Amino acid sequence: MHDDLLARAHAWLAEDPDPETRDELAALIEAKDVTELADRFGGTLQFGTAGLRGELGAGPMRMNRSVVIRAAAGLAAYLTKTGGTGGVVVIGYDARHKSEDFARDTAAVMTGAGFRAAVLPRPLPTPVLAFAIRHLGAVAGVEVTASHNPPRDNGYKVYLGDGSQIVPPADAGIAAEIDAIAALADVPRPQTGWQTLDEAVLDAYLARTDAVLAPDSPRTARTVYTAMHGVGKDVLLAAFARAGFPEPVLVAEQADPDPDFPTVAFPNPEEPGAMDLAFARARETAPDLIIANDPDADRCAVAVPHEGDWRMLRGDEVGSLLAAHLVRRGARGTFAESIVSSSLLGRIAEKAGLPYEETLTGFKWIARVDGLRYGYEEALGYCVDPEGVRDKDGITAALLITELASALKSEGRTLLDLLDDLAVEHGLHATDQLSVRVQDLSLIADAMRRLRERPPASLAGLAVTRAEDLTRGTDSLPPTDGLRYTLDGARVIVRPSGTEPKLKCYLEVVVPVPAHADLPAARATADELLTAIKRDLSAAAGI
Repeated sequence: MHDDLLARAHAWLAEDPDPETRDELAALIEAKDVTELADRFGGTLQFGTAGLRGELGAGPMRMNRSVVIRAAAGLAAYLTKTGGTGGVVVIGYDARHKSEDFARDTAAVMTGAGFRAAVLPRPLPTPVLAFAIRHLGAVAGVEVTASHNPPRDNGYKVYLGDGSQIVPPADAGIAAEIDAIAALADVPRPQTGWQTLDEAVLDAYLARTDAVLAPDSPRTARTVYTAMHGVGKDVLLAAFARAGFPEPVLVAEQADPDPDFPTVAFPNPEEPGAMDLAFARARETAPDLIIANDPDADRCAVAVPHEGDWRMLRGDEVGSLLAAHLVRRGARGTFAESIVSSSLLGRIAEKAGLPYEETLTGFKWIARVDGLRYGYEEALGYCVDPEGVRDKDGITAALLITELASALKSEGRTLLDLLDDLAVEHGLHATDQLSVRVQDLSLIADAMRRLRERPPASLAGLAVTRAEDLTRGTDSLPPTDGLRYTLDGARVIVRPSGTEPKLKCYLEVVVPVPAHADLPAARATADELLTAIKRDLSAAAGI
């Protein structure tokens, strides 16, 4: 076993094009570190509907140039077989470690395979790449990013020519082509021949952001902004200046790209502590709201003044606010969300007489809804201009929520006031999440198996009226690894994360609110129910 492991490591070392990972792997081989080598060579990173994502390092279970070259070659082979030969493949990248190298390798592989590779001019937000695919008439796009993952991670997202992320069966088709690559020497990689795009593509994206805002809408809300050490700052500032909003006050410590993310444990606005510097800046400057992007700026977080300090709005709260704002503006078309997001969106759409759809988790599904006008997901993702970007977009979402805050400000009201109105109109839809990060992925599989074998009969004293195993699919959803429990006045969905080593449980309770005076009591009831559901679900899952 050890001899076979060392042989595979030596074979990988022999074709590794990166001096850094070659040195890293050579040291492991010399030390005969069997445990570490087994971890790196115990399989391969699996290419799926999230593309690739993993820790940087040498070996097939890590993100590195060898893995990326194989992924690019597999994508090129798939595009060739599906009629894309000779078309444009546009490539974007963020500011993480190795992102530019991976983008350059992808451009070389695409050029060698007969495609016209076009690379964005510098590290830019993921939605700029999603926009550029359709703007340039590309047959596919690649974004090198690990979004809000830890600093040692990187990833590889693939879009097809419609501007949406891949879904089955394209992912399996690409994965099969990757598996068919015998050796890197078989992959032509010229040193030149691809195009580096100029600023025109970014200018076109910024021009498109005009479509997000209503003509002559108020533009007075003042913001504090953090880019979370990512690539959002310059594009967001340009979009806000173009729209005529007051210039955002920056969280200076997090304004510029830094792949080590030195001020946060995890560069995700939802993680504890990530927004502390933004809160501190807001206490100094007293803006109307705080806006945060994640590192690749496809997500948007919002915080508001509350009881003398600041509080984050949940993704479901922002999603409902944006929906209500679009309804008020007379938006037409389908409103859509993933199954893990709040059911309040469905009630807003129904009241407005608009079509509504639920999809599986991820914007790869939301963006494909026919006639989509607005889509969101609770994990801070919002698609507010599907004609421009068929993916979540943290820049245009920031524009739209700031427009809403400005409109409310002109009426002497706030985002929290509108949330109160929605609760009275539709019931208080309170959401929470039980999220468990693990080192050992088998713990997630054990929890899912335990729940399937012994589904809870009740949670928080509420009877489970329906238990669904989503691996079987439903009338409206394809199969997925998840469980859904419907209770009397509540809903729970349990699923493994598709991008992180986490088990995620999404909780929602709905409490009727007869009048504004009843809101405090309704919130207390909702908090009690959510706490009890968390406790009982944790016990049932053994987590």
